[in-house]
Amino acid sequence: MYSARRKVSSVPGVCSTEDMSGKMFQKGTSVEVSSDAEGFHGAWFPATVVKSVRNKFLVEYRDLTTDDETEPLKETVDSLHIRPTPPAILPPAKFKYLEEVDTYYNDGWWVGVISKVIDDSNYIVYFRTWGQEIEFRYEDLRPHHDWITGRWFRASQVLELE
Repeated sequence: MYSARRKVSSVPGVCSTEDMSGKMFQKGTSVEVSSDAEGFHGAWFPATVVKSVRNKFLVEYRDLTTDDETEPLKETVDSLHIRPTPPAILPPAKFKYLEEVDTYYNDGWWVGVISKVIDDSNYIVYFRTWGQEIEFRYEDLRPHHDWITGRWFRASQVLELE
């Protein structure tokens, strides 16, 4: 029987801060925003900070638009739902089976796990949230990172025999 155990390692020298709500997310800063709305759990949507006041941020989404699709969607979010854009680390030449990745899908980045390597540029990704597998091209994947207490961490899967 196999069990997956998560091993987390820090990305050195990247985006460490003690005051997330202060100077970190100023006007013009590229960020990612999460939502508690049903159907959006686990996704991070690219946006830019338009204005910040204490722990609240007016953001303009990069790919989400208003209902009439005439302009980018703007929304006010709190500090729990915003993070900097993950570090620009080159992805591996090839993703591996069971590697945790972010996939660009439906205008946002969703966390999944490589469940099948088709070839160097095509992968099947399993999403725990939906219990579903979807095929993605290499260009739509990035290594998964977690934003924890003001620092980026890269997560990886480690298998152990039980």
